Amino acid sequence: MPYNRADVATRELITAFSCLESAGLIDRLARTAATVVGAAYAGFVRVDPLREEARAVHMHGPPGDPLQMRCWLKESGVLKELAVSLSRVLLVPDASVGAPGFLASPVPLATHDHTFLWVAGRGFDDLDEHLLGRFATASGRALEAASGLDAAVRLLRGVQALTAPAEPHWHAHHRPPHAPRHTVLPRSTDPGHPFPS
Repeated sequence: MPYNRADVATRELITAFSCLESAGLIDRLARTAATVVGAAYAGFVRVDPLREEARAVHMHGPPGDPLQMRCWLKESGVLKELAVSLSRVLLVPDASVGAPGFLASPVPLATHDHTFLWVAGRGFDDLDEHLLGRFATASGRALEAASGLDAAVRLLRGVQALTAPAEPHWHAHHRPPHAPRHTVLPRSTDPGHPFPS
């Protein structure tokens, strides 16, 4: 296949930009949030633009979900609370009602619906709130960067489709067989010169 430098360069850029995949990034952010705050569970909740309902879009937790967090998120009313909340949400653990302890912080995103990053599985204090708030801000920047790179990849694929299919095999010193050769003589201001300017 003929060599096409534009195609290769564009493909390399697409590969570099595709390293930050949104789905994989969300999982890594949730895992890291759980580790940073020292919680068993972490995840993301997205709220619709009208703030009428919220839904869990990702959850990281121990194998087998020992605290039944998926069920708790659906049945506890916490999603309704997040739907109408503008700031962090803190729920203390209460074994009598199966409340695992929950802390959620808004993720600042300009290009998405309202989103929360949450952690759960123990009681949380002011330091946890501070840490999660800062991590949620960093998560928002990372998710928007990933979204921007996704858009850039789509645009680059369009560029790649429009680039010339190939370049000629010959170089400057390999001319086509019938290409004329021209000799350029220097110009001169001397009237006696055979080729005055």
